[in-house]
Amino acid sequence: MNIPFVSFEVMHGEIEEKMLAAFKNVYEKNWFIQGNEVEEFEKEFADYCKAKYCIGCGNGLDALFLILKAYGIGEGDEVIVPSNTYIATALAVSYTGAKPVFVEPEIEYYNINPACIEDAVTDKTKAIMAVHLYGQPAKMDEIRAIAIKYNLKVIEDSAQAHGATYKGIKTGNLGDAAGFSFYPGKNLGALGDGGAIVTNDMELAKKCRALGNYGSDYKYHHIYKGNNSRLDEVQAALLRIKLRELDRWNKRRNEIALRYINEIKNDDIILPVTAPDMTHVYHIFGIRCERRDELEKYLNNNGIGTNKHYPIPIHLQQAYEDLNIPEGTYPIAEAISNTELSIPMFYGMTEDEVSYVIEKLNEF
Repeated sequence: MNIPFVSFEVMHGEIEEKMLAAFKNVYEKNWFIQGNEVEEFEKEFADYCKAKYCIGCGNGLDALFLILKAYGIGEGDEVIVPSNTYIATALAVSYTGAKPVFVEPEIEYYNINPACIEDAVTDKTKAIMAVHLYGQPAKMDEIRAIAIKYNLKVIEDSAQAHGATYKGIKTGNLGDAAGFSFYPGKNLGALGDGGAIVTNDMELAKKCRALGNYGSDYKYHHIYKGNNSRLDEVQAALLRIKLRELDRWNKRRNEIALRYINEIKNDDIILPVTAPDMTHVYHIFGIRCERRDELEKYLNNNGIGTNKHYPIPIHLQQAYEDLNIPEGTYPIAEAISNTELSIPMFYGMTEDEVSYVIEKLNEF
């Protein structure tokens, strides 16, 4: 049996007619930037997150960068980020001229450890970037309490957590603002790049919208030195179709995850854990194994696709060698990078395919 790490075949097959009709509608209108489809998607996605405002943009990295820029964060400032996350989280900070300051995760949950945040706060700290990694929300009550104490902004990196909840509240509505990615592999994915900012702050929403549109509040009137980062009409139209299916797709991911958690029985494999008060949407189902590379080769040889999230932590990437952070500084992030292996998790997996993955993991 051959099982890819991810497949869109079943998902896109089910909605093909609707997606093609949505594309045809945009094509025939001949209006491709800042039109009705973007406006409607922004309303619908804000409503889905139970937030007031949504601003479409080019990608998830831009969403985080525009939020930071709108808050005036820049040269000489610091932003706290997890030591265990995708590099885009840190890049958004770097693009403003500010410095990312890393804080270790809780190894069982993979998200930033609130107990370690306060030690990283300095008089230069302006914000905490709370990443909802793999589809599980960070511990937002503790993070917000620290932010209030030190007058910091809380920005959610929700790139992997569309539809996840913390104490019944959806991601995107848990901090001052949130950045989402609609990269094709996300739980809510476009057919290309796309992103969005979600917030309840009207002034921030206005500023982010202007910053992403060349700094313009209306045509040919520029109040900021902005960027070009806009969600286009085609992607918005397709995302509108997919948004209606998101909860159903997430439900299936949870069914697959439940089988993995209940049926994988191998002392060499550490399974993910969901923290109390959370609902997980399993963008990634990450297991850990001290013999990770051997396990990966074994699974691949048995026709099972895998990935690693992420094999080199940010502080050891060549891109951040200017920070001069030696190996061993963030041992938990390094341990996760050395042991994490992501196994197939996508809408459309059959029960037989799930059983096969479980069987091979148990035989390892």
